Amino acid sequence: MPNLIEIKDVTKSYRRDSIEVPVLNNIDLSVPDGDFLALMGPSGSGKTTLLNMIAGIDKPSSGKIVINETDISRLNESALAKWRSSNIGFIFQFYNLIPVLTAYENVELPLLLTNLTKAQRKQHVESALTIVGLADRMDFYPKQLSGGQEQRVAIARAIVTDPVLLIADEPTGDLDKNSAGEIMTLMQRLNKEFKKTIVMVTHDPHTAQKATSLRHLEKGDLVKE
Repeated sequence: MPNLIEIKDVTKSYRRDSIEVPVLNNIDLSVPDGDFLALMGPSGSGKTTLLNMIAGIDKPSSGKIVINETDISRLNESALAKWRSSNIGFIFQFYNLIPVLTAYENVELPLLLTNLTKAQRKQHVESALTIVGLADRMDFYPKQLSGGQEQRVAIARAIVTDPVLLIADEPTGDLDKNSAGEIMTLMQRLNKEFKKTIVMVTHDPHTAQKATSLRHLEKGDLVKE
């Protein structure tokens, strides 16, 4: 399998007043196309920072990040925003649904930035909600759904543009054990059946076991497995 993600010698540090705080140290990481990678590590290890850089939300201090043959570390902010909208699907711990919009309308949101017609958007939204098992809940508002159902809507929103890469930050962190298990089964299906490459940050070993590969971060270093 060719690599979808190539991270070369990436470092990241932040400035606090006159002090430079290192977060990531000379990270090298390759993720094959079609992989489901879990990133684990204690709080403060740099895993969310690394995830944000892969997603094009943050930039490395030095080094190179190539995704699907695009060196995103060289893109300016407007080019990055355009690249994210067509390549990345985001799944967050707290769903980030808009409470005054229905499930259908929440999933449709990313498509409003595209050139699709209303009929084409409808087809995409209904397909995404069917994949996550919520075709019968598309007119429900977030407050009418369980936490697990809200996360399913969020996953439908993430896949509705058919992104190259799914980025998941603690996707089961706000769910009970049963709902978490259902969400991970869905993520495995997206990976295996729909061939979605997924990079997921989690602190939960049971969640991490559902991925096909696992890497650990410790104090900004990627631990050799």
